[in-house]
Amino acid sequence: MAVATVLYFTSLRDAAGRDSEHVDHDGDLRSLYLMLQTKHGFALPIERLRVAMNGAFARWDDVPGDGAEIAFIPPVSGG
Repeated sequence: MAVATVLYFTSLRDAAGRDSEHVDHDGDLRSLYLMLQTKHGFALPIERLRVAMNGAFARWDDVPGDGAEIAFIPPVSGG
């Protein structure tokens, strides 16, 4: 079981009620988001998000190692 730090921004931060949390997880980034979506009630579907791991954009099928820092990045509006 790996422990990752998950960072939340904008609507995800509001839904989770926090900026970050430590999460025990064994799967890929997709399954991690789906687990957290159920836990926190995130409204955004995975198709609307980008994901980053350890400061670089990642693929949803990447598997975070122990100590990884994960950021789920919602769409940004403005100009």
